[in-house]
Formats: sequence, C-alpha cells, structure tokens
Amino acid sequence: MLFNTIDFVIFLPIAIFLYYLIPQKYRWIMLLTASYYFYMSWKVEYIFLIAFSTLIDYSTGILMEKSSTKRKRRLLLILSLTTNLGLLFFFKYFNFAANNLNEFLDQFSVKQNVPLMNFLLPVGISFYTFQTLSYSIDVYYGRQKAEKHLGYFALYVSFFPQLVAGPIERFSKLTPQFKVKHVFTYDNLANGLRLILYGLFIKMVIADNLAILVDEVYSAPENFSSFDIFKGLMLYSFQIYSDFYGYSIIAIGSAQLMGIKLMDNFRTPYLAKNISEFWQRWHISLSTWFRDYLYFPLGGNRVSKQRWIFNILIVFVVSGLWHGASWTFLIWGALFGIVYMIEHFFNKSMKITKEFKPYSFGHFALALKTFIIVTLIWVFFRSDSFESAMNIFKLLFENIGMSGAELVIPNFLIVFFSLFIISDLLLYNKRFDNWLGNFPAIGRWTVYGVLIFAIIVFAGVEDFPFIYFQF
Repeated sequence: MLFNTIDFVIFLPIAIFLYYLIPQKYRWIMLLTASYYFYMSWKVEYIFLIAFSTLIDYSTGILMEKSSTKRKRRLLLILSLTTNLGLLFFFKYFNFAANNLNEFLDQFSVKQNVPLMNFLLPVGISFYTFQTLSYSIDVYYGRQKAEKHLGYFALYVSFFPQLVAGPIERFSKLTPQFKVKHVFTYDNLANGLRLILYGLFIKMVIADNLAILVDEVYSAPENFSSFDIFKGLMLYSFQIYSDFYGYSIIAIGSAQLMGIKLMDNFRTPYLAKNISEFWQRWHISLSTWFRDYLYFPLGGNRVSKQRWIFNILIVFVVSGLWHGASWTFLIWGALFGIVYMIEHFFNKSMKITKEFKPYSFGHFALALKTFIIVTLIWVFFRSDSFESAMNIFKLLFENIGMSGAELVIPNFLIVFFSLFIISDLLLYNKRFDNWLGNFPAIGRWTVYGVLIFAIIVFAGVEDFPFIYFQF
C-alpha cells in the first residue's frame, strides 16, 4: 500500500478513527493488526519474515537479560545478528554474491555455477531489520531493558507509518509512546495533516514529474548536450530528495495524527556546508544508526589516524551496500567516504567552515560546492551499472556544445519546483508543520489551497514507487 494511493487515503482515516475509539489497553492490538494488514497489501507471505524476526529478537532479548554470563549474552546476540542479517543477505544480497562468485569461477574455467534465486525483495526489509537489530544490541549492552510484552515489541518492529522506509526508530523512543494514552487534539490533527499534505505535494508534483525528465537523460544520455546532461543530474538530486523526504514527512504526519512522534529524517540537506553536515541532515535515522552501531564500536575517532580512516571507509561502504546489492552502491558509499575525509583534513587545516553564518554568502558558496559534489556522486546511485555511470561522466565532457535533444522542463513544474526550493530555504533548521502553524489563518489556508490544487491538477501522470522502497 503506497502513501500516494486511494487505498491509503481510505486506510489511514479508518485506522485513526479506530485508534481513538478503542480503549488504550487494546490499542496495540488494533495498531498491530493495521500494520500487518498494511504490509500484507504488498505480498501476504512476507509477513512471516517480519513475524519470525520479531519472535527471534523478542526471545533473545528476554534471554539476554536473564543470562548470568557475558558469554551466554554474546551467543544470544550472535543468534539475533545471524538470523536477521542472514535473512537480509539471502533476500537482498545472495544473487549479487552468486553472480560475482560465478564471474570469478569463470576466470578459472570452472563451469559449476552457483544457481540464482528468483524472488521479490521483501519491501522494507533493510529498514525493519536495522530497527530490530538496534534493540538486540541495546539489550546486550544493558542500554535497554528487554520488552516482556510480545504485542508491544511486534508493534515496534512493524508500526505501519515507518515500516517500509523509516525513519529507523529506536525502541526506547518509540515503544513507550504506544503505552501512553493519547487523546485526540486539534494540534496533532492540524500538524499531521500539514505534513501529509506537504509530503504528497513534493512526492506527486515535484518528485514524480522530475522522474520523467531524469529518465529521459539516463535512458539515452548520448542524445543530450553536456549542459542538459548536467541539468538532468541536478534534477535527480532533487527527485530523490523530494521523493524520500516526501515519504518521511507523510510517515511522521501519519504517526502525529495518533499523537506518536517519529524522528525527523531530513533537515534541508542541500544547505549543508560539507559532506559531514550533509549526512547529519540526510536520512538522519540511518546515519545515526551507523554512527551508534558501527562507527562507535569500531573505535570512532578515538583511534589512530590510519584506523580512523579505515573506520570511516567501512561505515560509508557498508552504508552503500545497505542501499543495494550492486557495485555502483558500493562505489557511491566509498566516494562519499573519500570526499568526507578530504574535506575533514582540509577544513581542519583551513578552519573555514564555522566562520559562516546561515544564509551568508559563504554559507551558500559552500552549500553550492557540496551540492555539486553530491550531485556527481548520485550518478553511481542512479545508474544501472558502473559502465553506465562512467558513460554519463564521459558524455559530460564529450557533448560540450552539442546541439542534441533538449531537456525541457514544463512551465508548471518550474513554478512549483521554484516554490519547493524557496520553502526549503525558509525551512532551514525548521519543520514544515511548525513553520506553517505560525502563519495567520489566511496564509495557512492559501498554502493549503495551492498544495491541494497542485496535487489534483499537476500530479505526475505516471505512478513512480517511492525510491527507497527498493531498499
């Protein structure tokens, strides 16, 4: 079930109505049922994967807390890690590993190939796997008490607003909210609907219309001049941003309707002054997950310079592989790591980043530099293969001055895209619902009217799934 479908428009109000109608002590049953139904609308069979992962981590959490020795707790943690990561590897990375192994064996004329599997990737498996793993790791280290109520734990793993594409929530933040009685309030209704409306606008009007133009460039880059190719690359930067940002704030808004607060996943990332700040503002729930559960355990920055470089590369390469089973994702992550380190050492020696205040000329100059770097690295993320990505870069230089096909942006998209950019500039370190809530009534309703009109009239004619659903 997609957020931008009639099915969800019907499903969400029913879920919210039942949520407030049912007594507090039974709400977890209603939410768990709604969440499982929400997920089963894609593929019924895959709900058993979530249920299996839930039972494993629920059981190991309780047993870890009861275990008297560190060795037993470690074995239980290993069971949780191998089960969850094993499922993730099997469904997401098996064919990638098999293909590369087969290519390696072919070099030695070995004809015995590893057979490939033919199945659909379970939607959201990377998200709910990381969410439940964070719980097991926290219980192991004593940072979190084990949850004794299976229903609440199952709801933590499968809560429908953020189940398939995050934000990746921590148990200590999300689960206590399920146990508190939330009453219906105007503020929750208004703020939730504002976020949902804005999220639908930037997904359906901005991202989906940009997708058509981006597909034109990536499907036949040889037909375009260098200028139009680069224009297409920049449009993809905003397509993936508006697509994933749109999903995230719809998720946050849907939970807000029930009084449940999810973490912000984006904070104007293209206004970041460097790559480090970019990852503090982009997909925040994932970057903080890698910081807490990979970077810090590796030693963080409390190690030698050589080991710190290794830690940074590992984090970014694993982040790339998290996004997809492809060499292009691995290269994408590695490039971010390399640029991150270059900027770190440069900024440390020059000491220039902290001198610029928000909206100053220096801030915008650094933000433009960061945006161009990120845009070029996105090429590996968007391309189907390494060869396709390198072809894009080659044509960027070869097609200078070429008079080929023109990438034409429709006038209506220029208008709404400009409004989106302006709003993003105004939302630096702010959130849309709180920002708009400070407007006078006539201003708020004018914005509502523009957004609703744009969605009804100018939503993309093609249905593009949310990009991050594939991860």
